[in-house]
Amino acid sequence: MTSARVVLVSRIFAPEAAAATFRLTALVRALVSRGAAVQVLTSAPPPGRAAQDQLDVPGAEVERAPVLRDASGYVRGYLQYLSFDVPAAVRLLVTRRPDVVLVEPPPTTGAVVRVVTGLRSFVGQPVPYVYYAADVWSDASASVGAPGVVVTVLRAVERFALRGAAQVLAVSEGVADRVRELGADPVTVVPNGIDTDVFSPHGPVPDQAPTVPFLVYAGTASEWQGAEIFAAAMREVAERVPGARLVFLGQGSSWPTLHRIAGELPAGTIELRPLVPPEEAAAWQRAAAGALVSIKPGLGYDFAYPTKVLAALACGTPVVYAGPGPASADLREAGLGEAVEYAVAPVAEAMVRILDAHPSPDADRARRAAWVLAHRSLARTGAEAAAAVLAVSD
Repeated sequence: MTSARVVLVSRIFAPEAAAATFRLTALVRALVSRGAAVQVLTSAPPPGRAAQDQLDVPGAEVERAPVLRDASGYVRGYLQYLSFDVPAAVRLLVTRRPDVVLVEPPPTTGAVVRVVTGLRSFVGQPVPYVYYAADVWSDASASVGAPGVVVTVLRAVERFALRGAAQVLAVSEGVADRVRELGADPVTVVPNGIDTDVFSPHGPVPDQAPTVPFLVYAGTASEWQGAEIFAAAMREVAERVPGARLVFLGQGSSWPTLHRIAGELPAGTIELRPLVPPEEAAAWQRAAAGALVSIKPGLGYDFAYPTKVLAALACGTPVVYAGPGPASADLREAGLGEAVEYAVAPVAEAMVRILDAHPSPDADRARRAAWVLAHRSLARTGAEAAAAVLAVSD
């Protein structure tokens, strides 16, 4: 057990449904279970959502502040980041001195934490910080065509945040290699995991689910995910599997394109629903013939491992994965679903194969869930991250 005082600074936290939320919640729980006093400096919940901090992270102190959000309800965009970072600097400066600070991207928040912990280290014991690198923001910015000056400034800020950290946690070997190139040292790889209590083969299914075999895409659909590949593929899938349906649960910059494609297909072929809490997402995944996950290649996220893959498999549901990344190797090697290139024809073929194989035998569903439990349980990955954070505080 430890008596370390840990402060987490993150613009995103429970109850928002996102990969960052899942891993940070597990990390905070693991820290508390080890006797750490944890304070979370985060944002007020998005509209329509209510925080349940004593249920999500019992024993932690969660302090929330208002923040600007974009049209989809995300804290995403330079003005939105600024609305969190500036107050966070003040909040971190006046909070009780921590033994270690953990910071979640964007890099601007990491830079703020480096400056504030540096100021606080002038008086008394040094205040180290740990940077949680889920991806490389400057690379992603360059890949989507951001102006050169923006990429240059963001890369400088990211280097500054990474190089000041006493420890950097990376979610994959690919991210680890890249942040080392940017000056991070030391770097510990802690893969993303999923909550296997929420996402499991056992539980309810939604009353609103289609009565015919359907596929589901659950989560954010932004430019780097390229979820519109599945909507485009439904033109061919609907011809080959009459009555097939595709349900999107989420939000993101791809939503207008998805609405347009849905309007070009027979009514009901594609259904777009808003983002739902994890428990509801799990219910939809259990009911689906297959879950869809994608990464658009060449946008700086080729080494990402989407937690959407783990959420579906933990529910026993096979995955159709389109694009690059380490998840494709797991799907192929362990026989957990279909991994294909990011192109309409192979994606449509994979979707048809999954629909034709429905319903999946109970033994196969149990095997997929068991694989996640053994390799990517959130309890396991949260414990690994907590150990790395507490090592810095010693």
